[in-house]
Amino acid sequence: MPLSLDEVELFEHSRARLEAIAYRLLGSASDAEDAVQDTFLRWQAADRRHVQTPEAWLTKVLTNLCLNQLTSARARRERYVGTWLPEPLLTGDPMLGPVDTAEQRESVSMAVLVLLERLSANERVVYVLRAAFGYSHGEIAEFLDLTESNCQQIYRRAKQHISTDRVRTEVDATSTRKIVEEFLAAATSGQVRRLVELLTTDATSVGDGGGKIPARTTPVAGALAVARFLRGLLVPTKAKRDRIGGRPAVYADVVNGGPAVVVVNGDRVVAVMSLQVTGEGIAAIHIQVNPDKLVRATHRWSAVEPGEPLIEAW
Repeated sequence: MPLSLDEVELFEHSRARLEAIAYRLLGSASDAEDAVQDTFLRWQAADRRHVQTPEAWLTKVLTNLCLNQLTSARARRERYVGTWLPEPLLTGDPMLGPVDTAEQRESVSMAVLVLLERLSANERVVYVLRAAFGYSHGEIAEFLDLTESNCQQIYRRAKQHISTDRVRTEVDATSTRKIVEEFLAAATSGQVRRLVELLTTDATSVGDGGGKIPARTTPVAGALAVARFLRGLLVPTKAKRDRIGGRPAVYADVVNGGPAVVVVNGDRVVAVMSLQVTGEGIAAIHIQVNPDKLVRATHRWSAVEPGEPLIEAW
């Protein structure tokens, strides 16, 4: 049955919410777009006369498509070169979805997206729909063909798995720039102790090059080890500049709701270092250099005014 203009508009009105759900579930903007497009195709093929609540119908179809993708994604990630990290999204990207509450902002942070990878597919769906989008347990149970009590149990388990003892620090644009300035100054000073003082004792650093850009394949753990690693990573050399293709500019920005170092070569984002800031210091650095996962960030970067770089030519 061909879609009417009203039915197309109804779907388009839901697109941003569906993409935001899919991104949190899959950790990939391109996979999220694919899942939403597949949802549209099913909407187009459905007998829509029998769909009483289109929003709920679309959400159920999307979450089940994402469940299937999560199952196959786990198999793909077992073959992934190095560590798999979620795709970073710059501030203002509509795929970040609702960020009105602290819980919504937390759910899209790089730290939580990484922790979500440890959950089962059902745990991930239940947590995202409940914490980030406020669906009731009854609604989620219907999406997943579960009982409401089972859904509540899954949510409790999911929260336990991703809970941390540290409180994430909320940052605005001004404090973001200050945090990143201090981090870069310490990391490029050559003084390991200066950087160690900014890190928590059990800080970690994880990089994702996807086998396309050189990146350490295993995490670095402990403040001293991380400080030494970052000092070596951030000191510019001819070989590094040749690999990048020039002398990139370095900016402070907000990525997935947290402070980040954004490295831009010409009109292309070539690296994003997301900093997990807590009351105790920087607890984790997630470094994304896989070019496939920086395409959307590059498009977003070209559409905004980035402000003054912290380093004009690294």
